[in-house]
Amino acid sequence: MTELRPPSGTRHILIRVSSADRGSAAEGLFERVSSPRISVGIADQIRTAILEGKLQPGNRLPNERQLAEQFGVSRVTMRDALRSLETSGLVEIRVGASGGAFVTAPSTDVVGEGISNILVLSKVDPDEIAEARLIIEVGTVTLVVERAETADIAALRELCDESERALAAGTYHTDLSREFHTALAQAAHNRAVELVAATFAGPLSLQPVRDREPPEWSHERTVAEHRALVDAIDARDAEEARRIMTEHLRRGTHGVDCVAPGTP
Repeated sequence: MTELRPPSGTRHILIRVSSADRGSAAEGLFERVSSPRISVGIADQIRTAILEGKLQPGNRLPNERQLAEQFGVSRVTMRDALRSLETSGLVEIRVGASGGAFVTAPSTDVVGEGISNILVLSKVDPDEIAEARLIIEVGTVTLVVERAETADIAALRELCDESERALAAGTYHTDLSREFHTALAQAAHNRAVELVAATFAGPLSLQPVRDREPPEWSHERTVAEHRALVDAIDARDAEEARRIMTEHLRRGTHGVDCVAPGTP
């Protein structure tokens, strides 16, 4: 039996997890709790168990009735706690005979939505987002230069080819740029980098900065910079790759030229 330490102000919960069958229900023995916001205390303790690895993705929690009885709360309160965990992406509620509450890892969509809400509500300036991307992606290309495999570079070149064909056909879309940055993160062979890069399509998108530029010129320059970046990676030239990425991400930010040459 594993004892979980609760947040201050709540009583403790004991959870017994079978080490022989981690994919089945996580059998639990819970003590009654007392808190002004009982559902929050319950969710916090289950969240702690998940984050500490005492409950693993795939484990099924006891059913709602059993949990309510062991916590000494109503099923409505227990349901609120489980919904909170589901919203956080830590629990998946499945219906049906084989359903229940299953521990899961938060998807990048859930993480991205949370970051997006914070950025929007905090009124973060697009230039600040560009700076954050700069910190992340300059470090990323350093890893890519060191770790990119032949297949990674081939995939990046294929995206450059596809982008150039789309430009020529007048069908280029910024989704191609996002695909390139996703593939670049994958070439770093670092799972954490990949997860962070997944937010580039949403809360850390450069679109507000790129909207300051003439569209056709912006797309052409983006594709050219992507191609130059892949060449630097292929040559294992980390300094050049960082220089190109820095110019690419700073383009269009305040204090940096963001109009096409010759534009009045």
